[in-house]
Amino acid sequence: MSQGFDYDLLIVGAGVGGHGAAIHAVSCGLKVAIVEAAEMGGTCINRGCIPSKALLSAAGRVRELRDAHHLKTLGIQLQGVGFDRQAIANHAANIVSKIRGDMTNSLKRLGIDSIQGWGKLAGPQKVTVSTDRGEKTVTAKDIILAPGSVPWVPAGIEIDGKTVFTSDDALKLESLPSWIAIIGSGYIGLEFADIYTALGCEITMIEALDQLMPTFDPDIAKQAQRVLIAPRDIETRAGLLAAKVTPGSPVLIELADTKTKEVVEVLEVDACLVATGRIPATKNLGLESAGAETDRRGFIPVDDRMAVLAGGEPVANLWAIGDATGKMMLAHAASAQGITAVENICGRQRTVDYRSIPAAAFTHPEISFVGLTEPAAQELGKAEGFQVAAVRTYFKGNSKAIAEGETEGLAKVIYRQDTGEVLGVHILGLHAADLIQEAANAIAYRQSVRDLAFLVHTHPTLSEVLDEAYKRAVATH
Repeated sequence: MSQGFDYDLLIVGAGVGGHGAAIHAVSCGLKVAIVEAAEMGGTCINRGCIPSKALLSAAGRVRELRDAHHLKTLGIQLQGVGFDRQAIANHAANIVSKIRGDMTNSLKRLGIDSIQGWGKLAGPQKVTVSTDRGEKTVTAKDIILAPGSVPWVPAGIEIDGKTVFTSDDALKLESLPSWIAIIGSGYIGLEFADIYTALGCEITMIEALDQLMPTFDPDIAKQAQRVLIAPRDIETRAGLLAAKVTPGSPVLIELADTKTKEVVEVLEVDACLVATGRIPATKNLGLESAGAETDRRGFIPVDDRMAVLAGGEPVANLWAIGDATGKMMLAHAASAQGITAVENICGRQRTVDYRSIPAAAFTHPEISFVGLTEPAAQELGKAEGFQVAAVRTYFKGNSKAIAEGETEGLAKVIYRQDTGEVLGVHILGLHAADLIQEAANAIAYRQSVRDLAFLVHTHPTLSEVLDEAYKRAVATH
C-alpha cells in the first residue's frame, strides 16, 4: 500500500463505473475503498438500466401475447391475456434488490471497504465523508470521482412525483394513467412509450426539435417512427416546447412554438413523464479544494486518460469517470472509463475509444448503434478528405426473422469508400441490442468491410443481417 495513506485508491460513487473500477483496482493489487451516499449500484441498477429492462420485458410479453394476428401466423391461439400492474412493479423491484445485493457482496468478498455517506474533496488526496456519526476524513494516493447524474427538468416544469414525474418515479409503476404525455423522444421516452402502450395507455410524445428521435441516424429514426410509433396509440408533437407543465388532475401542458416561444396549444392529460435527459450530479464535490472546477454545463473536465483537468492541465492523482464527465452517459461507458483510469493509475497508458462503445434502446423491436451516424460520418469525410458510403439490409430477408415472424427492421453499415473501414452501424430489429456487439468489435479494431465480408456467420441466425450488409458493401464497391 502507498505509504502514509489510508488507501491506494478511494472512489466516490458506487454506480456501475465506480463498482467496476474498484474491482479492477483490487485485481491490480491496490487497497480500495468506495464512498456512496445512496444505494449501491447508482442510477443504472436502482433507477435506470435494470428496472427499466425488467418493465420492458414484462410489458413486451403482454404486447406479444395480445398480438393475435402474429400468434395466429405461428399457429397459436390465446384469449383473455391479462396482467397485474403491481406484480410487474414488484418484479422490477425484486431484480433491483437482488443485483444491488450481489454488487455489495462482491465488494465485501474482495476486501473493498464501503463507506456510507457523502464524500467530497478536502484537498489533494483527501476526502471528507459526512456520515450518520459525523464527518470523517479519508486519505488516498489516488481518488476517482464517479458521482453520476440526475434527471434534468427544464424551467417551467413542476414535478410532483405523481402526476408529473421523471423516469426515477416512472420506474416504480405506481399507476397506469389512461393518457400520458412524454416530453422527449430519446432513449428514455421511447422505452417508456413502449412500456405504457403495451399496458394499455395512450401517449402524446412531445419533442422540442423539428424531428422525432433527433440523436438517431436519420434512416433508423424514419423506420422507428413507422414501426414503434405509427401503429401504436401514440400521437406526436414535434417542434413544440413544453413551456409550462402544471401537475394536477388533469395535468396542464402549455405547448409553445420552439422558434417564436408563443403558446400554440394547451394539452390536458392524466400524467406527464419528463424524459428530457440527464445532468451531472457534481455539486458539493469540493473540486475547488483540488484546484479544479466543472465546466459551464456542470461536467467535470477530463483528458483521454480520465485525469481531471484544471486550466487544461491534469490534476495529480485525481480522476473522474461516468456520467459526470459528459462523454457518453451509459453504464458500460462508465465501466470502461473506470478501468481506463485504474490502468493509468497503475502506470499503464490507456485511453477510451468512444467510437467503439455501442448503445441500445430496448424497445420492441430494439434499436442499437455504434460509431457515427451517416451525417456525422459525412462531416468527418469532408474534414479528412475521404468519401463515405452506406449499405442497408432488411430483416424481412433474414431466414431466422422470417421463422420468428419478426421481420420489421434494418441494419445500416456506414464505411469509408477508400479503405472500407467501418465508421458506424445502426440496427432496428429483433435482438438489435445483442447484434450490435459484433459491429462494436469491428470498429474497435478499425476493421474493413472487405475483411468482414469473408467472416462466416451461423445459419440461420439474425447475425446474417450484418453478414449480408458487409457482403453488399463489397459488391457495391
